Amino acid sequence: MEKMLENKTFDEIQIGDSASVTRALRLDDVDTWAAVTGNVNLTFLRKTEEMSGTIEEAGASGMWGAALISTLIGTQLPGLGSITKSVQIDFRHKLAVGTKVTATVKVTDKFPRSGIVKLDCLCADSLGRELLVAAAEILAPKQKIRQPITDLPKVQLRRGDRLHSLVEKCESLDALKTAVVHPCEEEALIGAIEAAERNLITPILVGPENKIRLTADAAGVDISPFRLVSTEHSHHSAELAVDLVRNGEAENLMKGSLHTDELLHAVLRREAGLRTERRLSHCFCLAVSTYERPIILTDAAINIVPDLIAKRDICQNAIELAHALGYVEPKVALLAAVEVVNPTMPATLDAAALCKMADRGQIKGGLLDGPLAFDNAIDEEAAKTKGIVSPVAGRADILVVPDLEAGNMLAKQLTFMADAEAAGLLLGTRVPIVLTSRADSARTRLASCALSVLMADAQRRGGAMIMPAE
Repeated sequence: MEKMLENKTFDEIQIGDSASVTRALRLDDVDTWAAVTGNVNLTFLRKTEEMSGTIEEAGASGMWGAALISTLIGTQLPGLGSITKSVQIDFRHKLAVGTKVTATVKVTDKFPRSGIVKLDCLCADSLGRELLVAAAEILAPKQKIRQPITDLPKVQLRRGDRLHSLVEKCESLDALKTAVVHPCEEEALIGAIEAAERNLITPILVGPENKIRLTADAAGVDISPFRLVSTEHSHHSAELAVDLVRNGEAENLMKGSLHTDELLHAVLRREAGLRTERRLSHCFCLAVSTYERPIILTDAAINIVPDLIAKRDICQNAIELAHALGYVEPKVALLAAVEVVNPTMPATLDAAALCKMADRGQIKGGLLDGPLAFDNAIDEEAAKTKGIVSPVAGRADILVVPDLEAGNMLAKQLTFMADAEAAGLLLGTRVPIVLTSRADSARTRLASCALSVLMADAQRRGGAMIMPAE
């Protein structure tokens, strides 16, 4: 049955009438209030007091209590059509985050000539302590209004730096000597400098010296502390950067403002010494604002139409990245359009074969299942609705797409339509390679550097099983 809202007109209201509502103040409420009002002081106070669970000034969270009073007036007493004429508020105690607050309004007087009713208002905690006391004068509605409750829009907070935990994981690790390849655009150079400032990398800037210095001047960054290896052009930058890794002068590579094909051409030269027995693949680490945890998506950048053996390597590369991030046995969902094997859909056959390859030890360290459609790979309710019984379905840590087109579209949909933050890494080579888009922000490059540091540390500790190519 449809829920209805019904007001009380001035004539219906009696002295002594009351209404109440109970809510708990959450951290998200404080942040939402700050976002709506533009009052950054609220988040500052929250951060300084979140360990003790209180907001420093009563008025900061007290206004949330006042908003509950306003809600009662506008929806219950008098309800729809009410107009607030005046309110006097006395904030008496701090309102702790997590506290259940009961807001109450009570009619104390009526003025027939003006149509105003006087309300005593109170917000109290579960112990009865008065947090807020107010007196309000409300112009009550004259006409009866009864209408269905309108569904309010859902509010989703979008916080920056959702991949910040990657940077935090690197705090105890040494900075990687990183050859930054052709950083001749501002975002590419700033990303490397910020990573250096966070002690993630020690950059070696490889590119045309004049271009790099002009870029640094335009970006307002100081590159004097860093080694600069001058080159003639982008191809030359890629070749010299790879040589630095082969000679042990650099521990990994970071793509700057050159095309991916140029960098890969230098990396894949057999004489470069960076190739391994594995197929190269790319992993996105995606943090979506509406999803509870980061997720790895592969391969959306390198392998266009991978065959079964390439997909095996794609899975293994992603599993080892997940290990580097702290997953003990990452759950790998092999995506297709459906969750059943269909001979007319090659992706479903590959998924089934990969699961059996994992059973036989050809893919190690992860728990694989597929084929799985995207919805039942990430959502437990969707998996239950389809009757899928699986430790992976609905709880996937890694999403393996059937081909590059599907992966690229999925990654871009999540970043541009779901506000996902993405970090990218190229795996399957002797060292991890920070491989980002030329359009990526400096923050994305910073998170990608953190991924690289964690992966390199795992390789040093023997956590990755990549073997050099013979």
